[in-house]
Amino acid sequence: MTTTTPEARRRAPRSNLPLGGKLGAQPLGLLLAAPYVVFLAAVMAWPLIQAVWISFHDYFFTAPTAVVEHPFVGLQNYVSAITDSQVQQSFGNIAVFLVINVPLTALLSLVLASALNRVIRFASVFRVAFYIPYVTASVSLIGVWMLLFSSDGLVNTILGPLAPDPSWLVNSSLAMPSIALYVTWKQLGFYILLYLAALQNIPKELYESAAMDGAGVVGRFRNVTVPGVKSVTALVLILAIITGANLFTEPYLLTNGGGPDGASATPVLLIYQKGIQQTNPDVASAIGVMLVILIGLLSMLASRAGKED
Repeated sequence: MTTTTPEARRRAPRSNLPLGGKLGAQPLGLLLAAPYVVFLAAVMAWPLIQAVWISFHDYFFTAPTAVVEHPFVGLQNYVSAITDSQVQQSFGNIAVFLVINVPLTALLSLVLASALNRVIRFASVFRVAFYIPYVTASVSLIGVWMLLFSSDGLVNTILGPLAPDPSWLVNSSLAMPSIALYVTWKQLGFYILLYLAALQNIPKELYESAAMDGAGVVGRFRNVTVPGVKSVTALVLILAIITGANLFTEPYLLTNGGGPDGASATPVLLIYQKGIQQTNPDVASAIGVMLVILIGLLSMLASRAGKED
């Protein structure tokens, strides 16, 4: 009778192990991840598949028990969406938002995280202060923001004759940039925490070596900090792109549903308007599929930009 020692079992090929060949080296990990996989499949994957199917058919809402034909229409819904001036404007609006929000979010969060990482006194107070807007209800913050940036608000009072006319949120040129600044301010605390966690993994010896070579504060930031958090920067860019492309609450509340004249309308807002209010879920699904493809492409670019050398 042969006895297999623990050392021999560790060295044995995975395919020869009882569970290794079927469930991998860590079957317990798969078991723990299974509920989340089921959740993703039920809440995200299945609705996405359903949306793709609807986008290729003539679809409309009916009673749950009604049996109605939904004929295949090919790319007709996509053509209707692409040629719609409102859809074109909404994608242009979200492009303006992303151009302002994404780089500003990454830059400010990294700079503030680096500053907080060097602060010794009251560091916890500053971290909480930056994080509070992120966990505060959007409706209450939007109410404060509307008071600040209304025609007779505090911002215009301070600016005096320099205040824009029409005011910020009712100005077709400033509505979307104003929303981009608001979202940047609100979510900054979350990204600061991500960078703070990454900064803890940068060896202090690198900063000391750079200082001995004559690098100043800016030089150490550019040559040590930025490369040291490159992978986290990719994550921040991807999350900011996904969050920004799915913008809905802010234009819906701040500019009364995408005003003025659609200057702050977003694709997700149009999906709601066309799919729910105008009962055109097939065209709305086509818009959603195009938005998913766009987000995927932008996220891939951000991921490649953040790959380690």
